[in-house]
Amino acid sequence: MKPPEPVHVIKRRREALLRSLVDGVPYIRYLGVQFDRRGDELTAVLPFRDDLIGNPRLPALHGGATAAFLEIAAMIELSWSTLWDGVEADGALPDGPLRLPKTIDFTIDYLRAGLPRDAYARARVNRSGRRYASVHVEAWQDNRARLFAQATGHFLMPPVELKP
Repeated sequence: MKPPEPVHVIKRRREALLRSLVDGVPYIRYLGVQFDRRGDELTAVLPFRDDLIGNPRLPALHGGATAAFLEIAAMIELSWSTLWDGVEADGALPDGPLRLPKTIDFTIDYLRAGLPRDAYARARVNRSGRRYASVHVEAWQDNRARLFAQATGHFLMPPVELKP
């Protein structure tokens, strides 16, 4: 039986996987979306910026920025959860650039105005197969129980090949 790997090696591998997922999408950097990782759980963070305001009279976050934030959270969570088991079992990161799932449809419920402050989102994969996946995302700001938006998306899964 192989001895367990040191914790710092596992953490470094997990961070490398997350970084490769996020860095591969320039729009994630443009919006400034960040991810807080605790074990296998990801929380997406959209730091507030003035240019994210859609209605300056309220002021409220732009609906497009909210939608993009939710879709990014869903796609990264889906990719993360799909790749997680293979990386943890084999210790191997996927070879070459990572391919993200393709959106089939994405339905957003705007529950209230997004306020001019940081936003958070967590996605839950409802079903994930080799070709298709369904994900639900919830977004909040100050209070996790008081959502300002939620979404459900369906995605076409890319093939995944791990290094030997």
